[in-house]
Amino acid sequence: MKLWSFKGGLPSLADHKNESVNLPIEIAPVPKHLIYPLGQHIGNAAKPLVNVGDTVLRGQKIAEAQGMISAPIHASSSGTVVSIADHLIPHPSGFSAPSITIETDGLDTEVTPTPQADFKQLSAEKLVQLIREAGIVGLGGAAFPTAIKLNTQSKAIQIDTLILNGAECEPYISCDDRLLKERSDRIVEGIEILLHMTGAKRAILAIEDNVPDTFKTVQRTIAEHQNSIISAVQIPTIYPTGGEKQLIQTLTGKEVPSGKIPADIGIVSINVGTVYAVQQAVIEGKPLTSRIITVTGEGVNKPHNLEVRLGTPIKALIDICDGYTKFAERLIMGGPMMGFALLNDDIPIIKATNCILVASKQEVVTEKQAMPCIRCGLCASVCPVSLLPQQLYWYSRSEQLEKAEKLNLFDCIECGCCDVACPSHIPLVQHFRYAKSALKVQKHEKHLSNVARERFEAREERIAREKAERAERSRKKKAALKNKPAKEEIDAAVSRSKAKKNPTPDEG
Repeated sequence: MKLWSFKGGLPSLADHKNESVNLPIEIAPVPKHLIYPLGQHIGNAAKPLVNVGDTVLRGQKIAEAQGMISAPIHASSSGTVVSIADHLIPHPSGFSAPSITIETDGLDTEVTPTPQADFKQLSAEKLVQLIREAGIVGLGGAAFPTAIKLNTQSKAIQIDTLILNGAECEPYISCDDRLLKERSDRIVEGIEILLHMTGAKRAILAIEDNVPDTFKTVQRTIAEHQNSIISAVQIPTIYPTGGEKQLIQTLTGKEVPSGKIPADIGIVSINVGTVYAVQQAVIEGKPLTSRIITVTGEGVNKPHNLEVRLGTPIKALIDICDGYTKFAERLIMGGPMMGFALLNDDIPIIKATNCILVASKQEVVTEKQAMPCIRCGLCASVCPVSLLPQQLYWYSRSEQLEKAEKLNLFDCIECGCCDVACPSHIPLVQHFRYAKSALKVQKHEKHLSNVARERFEAREERIAREKAERAERSRKKKAALKNKPAKEEIDAAVSRSKAKKNPTPDEG
């Protein structure tokens, strides 16, 4: 199969995957407490369906989606709801947000699953609803509700190619690789479900060329399923080749236009972990209550991959990995390029968590003193989205946010390539994240202002209308009063005239 290349990237980035990839996936035990942030996906936060004191079962929906871009949350074990309050969540700012806390009962009692083994008898719309109700979001890190991505047939969108993203380009992370090694049969079954839903003519499972054993395993599994429209393809190991737009360009030669989505060019791209979750939801009838994550780094004694119940505190995973080493310096959620530091290990695993990196001093990128930009252009040469990071930096720094937006600021995938390349050690991605957040706040405030203005104008219009209506009623009333004496005189004259024409007997 012909492959294309994308601009920029870092081809020589050390992957550091051997530390965790060689051990099989271990099933993590259920912890004493499970914590579920209500906003652990892109879109509106979920709304609690339970109260403090309620008992819940594994797989029971404890929070419902709010609006189209949202996702429900399910209990990942049985127990009692002990709190619905703010709790520290995985976020670069380190703030707290509304969360449901369950004290597990040790029984792990499950609601009765409703499997749909013969999925081909179900319509695409029915499967989309099933996936939505299962709470599935993108498990590659974006956490975008999967049902929206797959809702193509109801929108009359023609999908030609289904891309399954097994390209784990971020250093240290190996959870998708282990998943493909150990559960490829279920992933291929999940691909067949997605083909049925989207009507795609072909499916391509992309795997980087630095994991040949995984590639061979997947090839064997595809051959066993005897599905000719599914293929596995090895792609060059270049960071960030696992980025959605970069992977699409590598496999098809097509570029997703700025401001557009892959479906606009006939493509749907899904992470392999998400494919596995779809298979579990449809074939096994199980909502998303667990996921595979990598726990790694020189700061932990036994790096490996774990299947973890959502809501598990990070500390419980560190204990499973035999605790911290003396080299533990920083706790990071995600990889070293796109991840972020955490305040402590009481923070829970959420749907978007694919890695916990316990980094040593040697593994942490030392924050050096930023020097003035020398306009060397190295940042632009490595940008995989063909942006101008240097100019975006100047606009972001000087608060010229609208100009930054016009230079496609929101196309930045925050991969960190420009940070690595910058000889002045300027934290470019940090500036871009700030600018994006500031623009979003500005747009939200502008929206609120417009709503308030429209409400004020509607109120003023209503007041003016009511005033005019009152004035009209008053005018009519005055006119009626003004005409009343004349009418009475006319009536009296008519009465007198009648009396003269028809005198009474006494008058005769």
